[in-house]
Amino acid sequence: MKLEDLRKIREQAAKGLSLRTGEARLKVIVGMGTSGIAAGARDVLAAFLDEIGKRDLRDVMVTQTGERGLSSSEPVVEVRQADGTVVVYGDMTADRARRVVAGHIVNGNPVSEYTIEVRER
Repeated sequence: MKLEDLRKIREQAAKGLSLRTGEARLKVIVGMGTSGIAAGARDVLAAFLDEIGKRDLRDVMVTQTGERGLSSSEPVVEVRQADGTVVVYGDMTADRARRVVAGHIVNGNPVSEYTIEVRER
């Protein structure tokens, strides 16, 4: 996937999404540092944006960050809940991202088989 394709997908998904933190029920943060990108983070980000857009989830914010120091688990994704709980997923793929959207973001059940850390407030 080319960078331009990713930009188009992101712009399309962002049209219907509320990206202001104060209105977000959940925040999805995809690690886009060098090791994350090398491991496929662009496809993971695109899958999150696509799936969230298809489901018209306007209360979910999708963003990106740099390196997290977990290069052996890249691509790494954090899902931050409004109550302060953070679920960190590792070794993500586009298919796994879609499962996280269905299981965690839509139904509120973190996908334990991809979870590498949970921090509760």
